[in-house]
Amino acid sequence: MNRLLARKSIAELRSQAEAGEAPVVAGEVSVSLRRSLSAASLTALGVGGIIGAGIFVLTGHAAAANAGPAIVLSFVLGGIACALAGLCYAEMASTVPVAGSAYTYAYATLGELIAWIIGWDLILEYAVGAVTVAIGWSGYVVSFLRDIGIHLPDQIARSPLAYEAAGGAWRTTGALVNVPAICIVVLTTALLVAGIRESARANNLIVATKLAIIAIFILAGIGSIDRANWVTAANPAGAFVPPARGPGEFGWSGIVRGAAVVFFAYIGFDAVSTTAQEAKNPQRDMPIGILGSLAVCTILYVAVSWVLTGVVPYDRLNVPDPIAVGVDAVGLGWLAPIMKLGIILGLSSVILVLLLGQTRIFYSMARDGLLPAGAAAVHPRLRTPYISTISTGIVVAILAGLRPIGLVGELVSIGTLFAFAIVCLGVLALRITQPDLMRPFRTPAVYLVAPAGAAATLFLMLGLPADTWTRFVVWFVIGLFVYFFYGMRHSRMTVAGT
Repeated sequence: MNRLLARKSIAELRSQAEAGEAPVVAGEVSVSLRRSLSAASLTALGVGGIIGAGIFVLTGHAAAANAGPAIVLSFVLGGIACALAGLCYAEMASTVPVAGSAYTYAYATLGELIAWIIGWDLILEYAVGAVTVAIGWSGYVVSFLRDIGIHLPDQIARSPLAYEAAGGAWRTTGALVNVPAICIVVLTTALLVAGIRESARANNLIVATKLAIIAIFILAGIGSIDRANWVTAANPAGAFVPPARGPGEFGWSGIVRGAAVVFFAYIGFDAVSTTAQEAKNPQRDMPIGILGSLAVCTILYVAVSWVLTGVVPYDRLNVPDPIAVGVDAVGLGWLAPIMKLGIILGLSSVILVLLLGQTRIFYSMARDGLLPAGAAAVHPRLRTPYISTISTGIVVAILAGLRPIGLVGELVSIGTLFAFAIVCLGVLALRITQPDLMRPFRTPAVYLVAPAGAAATLFLMLGLPADTWTRFVVWFVIGLFVYFFYGMRHSRMTVAGT
């Protein structure tokens, strides 16, 4: 039991971050990650990750299937829960400025077993998140190419499988594979292998383009908002909160489920915390990047969802490219190709941030011995974890080519919510066990904020469908099997104690 609850000391983590670690395998040359990210770059990484899937992909899906026009309230509810978790993340990131995000924080506060569970869970958050956004990216590319007279056959532009949530059944679509989704994952993986500085520069440019596109959509659409678009066959009275049709289908339960579905779109600020060992001044800059990106993006989410459901009936938004539908509805035919191109670039930055976060989680777990040492190998010239980056890219590309968007989106949400809850509890545990620890950023009213953040995220988890919980439990059990048969036996803390 002591082995399962073994914790890394904060002093050890800080010294590793400041001095660079020893080689993972004896005889290797030690190569550390390059520190090149400023507060502005970290904030841009957060914005690059947050603004994307939530606005450009899942806003339409959640509005059509769960909340209707009240998707605005879903984003507000998700934003409140996210703000509570974000304050806790900011404290952890400044106190433990090491790559690994929630995994590293759990290792320092709750022990190795919980850290493993979080690391395993973060695969759902980042890798499956990248799958979700790549599928949405494909939808926008197909729409953009259609606007300029190029028609991609359905056989190579969508998933060969579809999942019917109502009946819990799979069916084939007649397609072969989603080629555009595979291509963007391959290209993004290549950029990440090339280097963190190059990746950050590309992301900064894309973020500026993405913000401009969002501003144009809001300004162009706000004058066309018409409450008549709230009237549908299932909502003849045009109510802001459509009448409930079942658990999680409209009504107030639909707002909660909608918040849970789109919640994964906020993980951009979480991805910021995975790059702590690549920040120039992590104690100061990590809180700025986390909280700054979260504040900007929550406001934009609410504004876009309000405009979108005001210009298009929400039952027409269950498509991979809802903003494209909104642009066409406003009548900006001449602007549609430009906006869609900007959205495509924006989703590209989300995929980049998610894959970046996933590879840094694998890097941290491998350095601790919980995964094979190759996952922590850093290229001597590029100074990136190239083996974990390439292997992650291959798996994500395969899944993006084969899976439907709704199913993977809900898996991402439950993984994200669980990780946020653990971070909130970890901050509270560290305040109790090490009250005198130096904390460059301190969560205000921590004894209220941390429990409230954990409770809010667990509440949103309960709003997800039973089949999503089933898959989450199965994934959890597989993770425990891997830990007890590999991770625990190869853990550096276990080896050091024998």
